[in-house]
Amino acid sequence: MSKIKVLVHGALGKMGQTLISALRQEPDMELSGAVDINATSDSLILPDGSHIPLSHDITAMLDAQRPDIVVDFSTAKAMPFLAQTVLSRGIKLVSGTTGLSEDDLHTIDVLTKKHDVNAIIASNFAIGALLMMHLAKIASSYFDYAEIIEEHHQYKLDAPSGTALATAKAMAKAHGKDFITPEQKESCSESRGQKQNGISIHSVRIPGIVARQEILLGGMGQTLSIKHDAISRDCYMPGVMLAIREIDKQDGLTIGLGKLLGL
Repeated sequence: MSKIKVLVHGALGKMGQTLISALRQEPDMELSGAVDINATSDSLILPDGSHIPLSHDITAMLDAQRPDIVVDFSTAKAMPFLAQTVLSRGIKLVSGTTGLSEDDLHTIDVLTKKHDVNAIIASNFAIGALLMMHLAKIASSYFDYAEIIEEHHQYKLDAPSGTALATAKAMAKAHGKDFITPEQKESCSESRGQKQNGISIHSVRIPGIVARQEILLGGMGQTLSIKHDAISRDCYMPGVMLAIREIDKQDGLTIGLGKLLGL
């Protein structure tokens, strides 16, 4: 059985480096190349002394390596060109890039249909985080008040996080309406976080944290807390490998890994 040829986009970032290490441990996958806007050489040296092709030019790398799939951890700004370039060639795309707009997702959806190719876009690949979101959706039917505290390292560019926004939207859908937002004095508005469907989302950016999210739901005389901690970036890798292996079974654009996990 032939191996799945994977090209990593955003390869020099921390997630890209973690992904490259993880891919090298998978017997059914082949790391065919790496792309990063900051690349200054034409090869990336791996820990065992071997090397793979490296480029800042995604178009040239795709044409040269012809991977089966591109796995992307880069920036929302890079996504429109990346999606057009990858999907128009009939190459599958898995992306964990956050901060994408509804227009971005619509464009990707149109591209998958036009070129008859699949894509998976997920705000979070950690299995525990996906279960946290699933449990929050279940709990949302029983509470009218909810808030989210999300914490990440100081280099994360977007706030609130894609996971927090996706969680709030999923909770509101399960709740059947927006949550109740307590009345506040005008002077308190900035300290109450960004609102999404009546849920205040509080973002923390500080060294020493990889990713942490806590969902607080409140009712008469009680609160419910659902929390997930990502201790290291390794926690995202099983979800990425699942997406790579299952993408052929999907249809067009799939948002999140819930469907793949049967949630």
